[in-house]
This record gives sequence, C-alpha cells and structure tokens, in this order.
Amino acid sequence: MAKVEWSAGIDSVSGALSKPSKNGHHSCAKMLLGTHRVAETTNNNCNRVYIRKKVKRSTIPSSTEMAMRLRFKTVSAAVAARMQDLSRMTQDQQAFINQKDQPGGKKTLKSYIWSLELATYDQSH
Repeated sequence: MAKVEWSAGIDSVSGALSKPSKNGHHSCAKMLLGTHRVAETTNNNCNRVYIRKKVKRSTIPSSTEMAMRLRFKTVSAAVAARMQDLSRMTQDQQAFINQKDQPGGKKTLKSYIWSLELATYDQSH
C-alpha cells in the first residue's frame, strides 16, 4: 500500500481528484480517487489514493432507471427554482426552522426543500 504525504496546508483529500470525460476530450483516461478515513485508529496513515479505469456501461438503462432520472431532474430543477424564489423564501425558512429540531426533521434548508418538492412530484405522478 502506498503512503501519501500531502503538501503544507493540505490535511486530507476526499473524492475524485480527476475524472475521465464522457467524450474523451481533454481529460485523463482513468479516475484518480482520494479518500480520508475519519474513524479512530492507532494508525495515522488514513489517506488512500485509488486509480479506477474508465468503465463503459454494457446494458441500456431500464424504464425504471429512466423514470428515476426524470424524477431527479424534475425535482432538482424545482428545488433550484424554489431556492431562488424570493416570494417563498421567508415562509420556507420559517417552516424549516420550525421542523429542524423535531424527530425526523431535515437538518439543512436544502434537504427540507428537497423533501417538499419530492412529495409534490410523487403526489402528482
């Protein structure tokens, strides 16, 4: 296992450091992924770097997957629009504050808006 030492000012890296592009232009051919483990341990080498080859999908997306993609796309656009809507912002913020400390309450405003828009989408479809 390789040991990673970071430059001054960088404590850890987590996530994709480089990704292959979908069309193959101006990018690397492999994904470079860094992880940082936060579990308590006696080992202080908690950083890992992995290289993953580009994977080409072998099957076409199912109708269920396409429906879930459409659901995500629609709800994501609705959330973005609602977060920018000044006429609803105060009401949404107040409702969020009222529910966040309740059992099962959403801890961020964005997750709260997502839950509202998901419920609206699911109710109408």
